[in-house]
Order: sequence, then C-alpha cells, then structure tokens
Amino acid sequence: MLYLIATPIGNLSDITFRAVEVMKSCDYILCEDTRHSRKLLTHYDIHKPVKSFHKFNEVARLKELIEDLQAGKNIALISDAGTPAIADPGEMIVKRCREENIDIFSLPGPCAAIAALTISALSTQRFQFIGFLPKKKSLLKQILIETLHYPGTSIAYESPHRIIETLQEVAHLNSNRKIVILRELTKLHEEYLQGTASELLNHFQQKPPLGELVLLVEGKVEEAEESPLSPQEQVKRLQLEYGISLQEAIKLTASLQKVPKRTIYNLFHHTT
Repeated sequence: MLYLIATPIGNLSDITFRAVEVMKSCDYILCEDTRHSRKLLTHYDIHKPVKSFHKFNEVARLKELIEDLQAGKNIALISDAGTPAIADPGEMIVKRCREENIDIFSLPGPCAAIAALTISALSTQRFQFIGFLPKKKSLLKQILIETLHYPGTSIAYESPHRIIETLQEVAHLNSNRKIVILRELTKLHEEYLQGTASELLNHFQQKPPLGELVLLVEGKVEEAEESPLSPQEQVKRLQLEYGISLQEAIKLTASLQKVPKRTIYNLFHHTT
C-alpha cells in the first residue's frame, strides 16, 4: 500500500507520531530530494532505503512503483516539506493507484497553504489554492485577474526572486486589495506582512525577501447588481478595468463564466 505522509515545513518537531512509525515500517521511502529528506529521517532515527521521486522522473518511475505496490510492498511518499500532491509530486501516482485498486492512506500534517490561511486574518469560509504562480508574464496576469475576481481568499506560493514582479503586477491591476504574505512559516524568522500590493512592494524593495513565501489575496466583495453581467458586458468591463485587449478579455470572461472561449468569441465575431 501507498502512504502519503506530510512532513514539516520548517520546524522538525511538526510531525506526527504515526508518520514516524509508518516510515520506520515501510519497505522504502520516496523523496523529492533524498539529501534533503535524509536530515529529517536521521533526526527521527529512520533507516530505510530512499528513492528519488520528483517532477522530472515521476513518469519514468511510475511502472516500477506500481509493480512494487502490487507485489505487496509498503511505500511511503514524502515531499521536501508539507503534504505530497499539494504543489508537490504525488497526484500522478495516486491516480494510477486508484485505477489499479491499490490501497492509499493519507497521514495528515503540515501544509503551508492551510497554515498561512489560518493565521492570515482573511476569510477562511471560502478559499482557493492556486499553487505556484506561473513565470510567464501573460499567464501571471491572467491568473491574477481571475484571482482578483474570486469571492473568497486566494492562496499561492511564490519565490523570493519573483515576489517583486508579482506584487508589481497586482499593484497595477488593483491598488486597494488587501494582501497578506507569510514568510518562513514555522521557522525561527517567521514573518507576517499585511497591506496593499504597493505597500508590500515598497517593503520588499527596501528589504529583499529571503526564504519561502505564501501569498494570500483577499476575496472580491460582491457588488449588488440587478442581474449578472452578460458575456459582452463582462468583456467590456474587463477591458476598461484592466486595459487589456479584446482577445485577453474574451479568454478571461470564458474562464470567469465557465463557458468555452469559442462561445464568447462568436458573440463578438457576429456582433462587431
């Protein structure tokens, strides 16, 4: 059987007794970075074979792993930090195990996204997890506009090397939305920052960030309207609000209204 085991996101003490017990009893452990995971395993006196399992070899390793699981081996899957399959390897092998009727057990524990949300002081009633923000500027802009229209809290991971660019884009799109950034969660220099994108941008320009970052964006307050916007109205509003092209606005409207892009495109193609 396969065990997905959440591991500490910073403080090594943030692991469950069951997680340690299961790792000690498994035939071997799958790790994103075996050198990184050795520190945790050594700390808890876990001496089991380890195999690398990351986004670059996930496909190649899959057949071998399924064969081992079908042969009755017990395998633990851990990521460098947090919960496997949440912005980390694991989703692919879980799907395959379900297809092959192989038992899977989740050992819950640390997850940076949830830890950040709970102490953000933003709404926890409705939220979405975006994962790592895209590097391509056009994709980043699209994701951020969709995020700014989401009625609940949005959670994303960002690197210290790219947070400046991301905050600049958010500030350009919406200068008033509340942003929260959690840095180095559970570690010695954990930091909580709250403000507008412009305010946080100014902070990081003066004090370049280090360490892991979780970015949270406050949800959009729903405006009282007599009726929902039509696709044409939504496209025109997006163009006016964000200064984007008709094609970009059509693509975003399709995503926001959850309809095929071609449907929106045809409305404009036939009416303009």
